[in-house]
Amino acid sequence: MNHSLYPLKFQPILKDKIWGGKKLNQIFNKSSNSKNLGESWEVSTVPNDVSIVNNGELKGQSLQELVNTYKSDLLGEKNWKRFGQEFPLLIKFIDAKEDLSIQLHPNDALAKKRHNSFGKTEMWYVMQADDDANLIVGFNKKVNKATYLKHLEEKKLPEILNFDKVKEGDTYFIEAGRIHAIGAGVLLAEIQQTSDVTYRVYDWDRVDNEGNERELHNDIAIDAFDFEMENDFRINYDTQRNVSNHMVKCPYFTTNFIEINSEITKQNTHDSFIIYMCVDGKVEISTKTMNTTISKGETVLLPAGIIDFKINSDYGKLLEVYV
Repeated sequence: MNHSLYPLKFQPILKDKIWGGKKLNQIFNKSSNSKNLGESWEVSTVPNDVSIVNNGELKGQSLQELVNTYKSDLLGEKNWKRFGQEFPLLIKFIDAKEDLSIQLHPNDALAKKRHNSFGKTEMWYVMQADDDANLIVGFNKKVNKATYLKHLEEKKLPEILNFDKVKEGDTYFIEAGRIHAIGAGVLLAEIQQTSDVTYRVYDWDRVDNEGNERELHNDIAIDAFDFEMENDFRINYDTQRNVSNHMVKCPYFTTNFIEINSEITKQNTHDSFIIYMCVDGKVEISTKTMNTTISKGETVLLPAGIIDFKINSDYGKLLEVYV
């Protein structure tokens, strides 16, 4: 292992959005006075939004520089072979004060062809939800292209969408090609492929201060739909304490849930970096060279070269993510 690598924390990249609110600041202490803080990008190599290290001797270096320098020591051997210098994941916290637009994402083949990008398969873990807050995922009945287009044209798209009332801990897996939207009042963690390609299909007929509607992408979105998908997007998972409980495993990422109230000894056998998102409480991660603490709303990346480590907490909940 390369001895200069250690658990990496990054400066959050904060994004104002017309639908954003104040929870990222109030609940997670993200330093912003914005009334419309919508997203905190925790780990990113999206061009122009690359994470900068915030701790230890590599402080000030970008995640992209570290990938270029440390290669498989950071990514893992198989990830280095598969992705080269492209870091494969984008990790965010999102606060929707208002409803987001109805959208979907293209798959790898379409995104590569059109945008020279990865596609975007993603998952959501609800961290807090106001009373009656919803997520929109998929359709509420079997829908084909003609039915979809008819509802879109008549501005009746919400009639065929599936609205789920959500609470803390609810988890959704959203494959490329599935229609979805975050509803007002939901604060969540999002894990996704590195991609900023979103096709917006409906925006609730909202207009900005000048009376303009936001740009929609319906002409290109229609090819990105997968109307044959099963409604298997709700994820059930165990919550046994002090172990990794399986949530999602797909070609792009694996995510586990850990609720912890003691010290556990971990071994990285995945040949991958591991990202821990703290979704409640506070935990300490100890390696041979460093102790790192993360609290609710914080994220740490353990390079693949770190094999043995401990996680310790009186009370904490983590999402454990690797490729």
